[in-house]
Amino acid sequence: MASRPRGWPTAENFDLVTAEVPAPADGQVLVRNTLMSVDPYMRGRMNDVESYVAPFQVGAPLEGGAVGEVVESRSPDLSPGDLVLHGSGWREYAVLDAGHAVRVDPAVAPASAYLGILGMTGLTAYAGLVAVAALQPGDVVFVSGAAGAVGSAAGQFARLLGAGRVVGSAGSAAKVAHVTGELGFDAAFDYHDGPVAEQLRAAAPDGIDVYFDNVGGDHLEAAVGQLRVHGRAALCGAISAYNETSAPPGPRNLARMIGWRLTLRGFLVRDHADLRPEFVSRVGGWLRDGSLVYRETFVDGLAQAPDAFLGVLRGDNLGKMLVRLP
Repeated sequence: MASRPRGWPTAENFDLVTAEVPAPADGQVLVRNTLMSVDPYMRGRMNDVESYVAPFQVGAPLEGGAVGEVVESRSPDLSPGDLVLHGSGWREYAVLDAGHAVRVDPAVAPASAYLGILGMTGLTAYAGLVAVAALQPGDVVFVSGAAGAVGSAAGQFARLLGAGRVVGSAGSAAKVAHVTGELGFDAAFDYHDGPVAEQLRAAAPDGIDVYFDNVGGDHLEAAVGQLRVHGRAALCGAISAYNETSAPPGPRNLARMIGWRLTLRGFLVRDHADLRPEFVSRVGGWLRDGSLVYRETFVDGLAQAPDAFLGVLRGDNLGKMLVRLP
């Protein structure tokens, strides 16, 4: 990271640097990255503010999920040729403690899946629905950002877990068609087509029980207005506000929470690691039997990583945005 952005990041906030690759020490491995993830939460780490995770540092590499091949090992736990998942992306080679790398099996699923549907992305969607929103069979569910990585997983998981109706919002007619067609949502709308509150009311006229929030702003206000008594919202992200330079207005209808006894709860996926065995078992089964689908958007080359990251913030991606490294 060359500098901290104010508002939308630009190419000037990033540098591409060539450095010597250090040799691994005892207990470490050298990994050649082949895939890396770019995610909306990374925008918050570009700011020097107190948060749940340390900010990126100016003049140092950014970090993020990556999959790569072990090329040298000084640990008995990993061997050259092993494919591993780790958190030192935004670079072609990474030296890391072997304990910070998890071996993955490309025979079970493609390597990219471990950064998406079978990784943090999928677990975020699953934990938000099951542990945070306490999804019940028959619930009416609204998912914002439904064509994105987490949103597309959340909507499908809700359907497979017995939701009575699943509604999504997306940013184009093509994405709406994808959400209602390939992903199996019952209804979806393009939030550019009119006020979100009006479109949500038309798609779920009897109200909603669960809201999975990836967007914040007008989507959150609309969801609060449509939540039924004892409705629950899992607050995963607020991408509509990430690049604002002034405080965005909050929902104006929070008083409704009192009479309708609503619950709005933020969450972090790292607090729900205990769900991983259950998550892998269920989602792995859905992938094997074809009841769950996922899409990926690829950009090639480390030099293109900043643009891929900005593409996520713009909503260019369908499903998970990934950078392929040669």
